[in-house]
Amino acid sequence: MNGNADAYWRRTRRLTFTLVAFWLLVTFGITWFARDINELSIFGFPLSFYMAAQGVPVIYLMIIWWYNRQMKKIDAEFGVEDD
Repeated sequence: MNGNADAYWRRTRRLTFTLVAFWLLVTFGITWFARDINELSIFGFPLSFYMAAQGVPVIYLMIIWWYNRQMKKIDAEFGVEDD
């Protein structure tokens, strides 16, 4: 059981660290390129306004959704899912 538990936590940590790295990339990537994407305009507002107001929160929700989906698969694979 110990080897199985180690494999479970290894997969869980890998998923978590990957998604946190993606979250950091999205968060700081939008900020880093804000001046470049500010040149594009939608309905008179700069694109960075839309990315900050609607785009990034939607991406965060997609990260949460993906984490939940993948954790259900991992839990089912290792037999620790909730019924």
